Amino acid sequence: MTTSRPISASSHTPPRDEPLHLESEFEDQPVPQSHRRSTLSISAVWFGFPMVLTCAIFGGTIVYGLGFWKGVMAIVVGNAVLFGYVGALSYLAGKTGKNFALSAAETFGQHGSKIVTGFLATVVIGWFAFQTGLTGATLNLSLGWNETLIVLIAGLLYIGVTFIGIRALTVIGMIAAPLFIVLGVTAVFLVTRDDGWGAIASYEGTGTGATVLSIGAAVTVVVASFIDSGTMTADFTRWSKGGKEAVIAAFSAFPVANLIAMLTGAVIVAAGGALNPATDGGDFLPILVDHGAILPVLAVIFVFVNLGSVCSHCLYNGAVGWSQLVGSRMRILTLVLGALGLAIALAGVWSHFPTWLNLLGIFVPSIGAVVIVDQLLTRRASSRRAATLRAEPFAAWIIGAACAYATHHWAPQLSEAVAGMVCAAVAYLLIDMASGRRSTAENADSTVSEVVA
Repeated sequence: MTTSRPISASSHTPPRDEPLHLESEFEDQPVPQSHRRSTLSISAVWFGFPMVLTCAIFGGTIVYGLGFWKGVMAIVVGNAVLFGYVGALSYLAGKTGKNFALSAAETFGQHGSKIVTGFLATVVIGWFAFQTGLTGATLNLSLGWNETLIVLIAGLLYIGVTFIGIRALTVIGMIAAPLFIVLGVTAVFLVTRDDGWGAIASYEGTGTGATVLSIGAAVTVVVASFIDSGTMTADFTRWSKGGKEAVIAAFSAFPVANLIAMLTGAVIVAAGGALNPATDGGDFLPILVDHGAILPVLAVIFVFVNLGSVCSHCLYNGAVGWSQLVGSRMRILTLVLGALGLAIALAGVWSHFPTWLNLLGIFVPSIGAVVIVDQLLTRRASSRRAATLRAEPFAAWIIGAACAYATHHWAPQLSEAVAGMVCAAVAYLLIDMASGRRSTAENADSTVSEVVA
């Protein structure tokens, strides 16, 4: 039986040999400076992640419900929130070289971090399953291909890419982003060549069957779309040479790449080019398929590369996280979790996606907010003695999630994701201040007792 390794490791032991002479992924220790990668390389990992068809769909559904300019404002605000959140967590990762599980151990404790890591590492496998299922559904809808067969082929390809590791994520990001820009610009040109841009700017949103009905809800959609992997950004940005370089990599994703993808979908819907904007948002694949012989071929390649980028990143997050929990290697967990995610995709889980987004917007943002406050503001994590489980961050997480849940039900016009972040951050600050004063008083009493004795 495999024994579990400690979740925090400060020693830089030599990396274990990997199969097929692949580079070590440093699952259980910080990435040493000798193995850090260039800023361009890490930026490619993040830049190619959110510039995907799924985000174009989200951008389109937001504009369909709110109108063009309100929708654009919500998209910009949501990306600003993501940059602040992911950028702060990335800065910590670039400084320490630690993945999310190792970093979370400093805040939640060695055993406590297993709860947080297990939760997020499981959530991202849900994303992998959704995007894999979406690959088959998209090509079935556009070209009539067998959905089950495409899902199976796509899932195996995505597992293979993830198995290679961080290098493969860099390469697929370098391919996925330029391909999205070329085909996205082509689709925008095709839908605007007749009526121009006048109708887009005046688009007020139809609203019939819309799922996004307020700016706050739209901000939540933007944030929730990447809050899970954004919280686990350390799995990617730990490879940066330093904190500043990690923030640059995060900026390439939010707002740059995500903004490009969502605005593309927004324009497609506002220009009247979407087939079913209420559910499919700014999906521009049907536009490409309907024009010429070359574009359909490129569209098929685009679907596999584009959605494959998301799938491989999510599976990588899940495999790195679960490798800490079960004391195994990232590549072994890639195969196990990939097979599980593929089975879920074949079962059609992607159809339950709205429920999945609500879950992310309520429960996940508080986690990163607590880590940021603990390690970037209170600065207690570096001097704190190792603990097995710390109650304070869990209390703040619960408070943040409760605030998000209350916002979702009683103030839907606001952003539940932002409410969760703010409440969790404030709660942890207050709890930390109270525990700090209590520790000071206890130390003082102990000193007095020793003097008297």
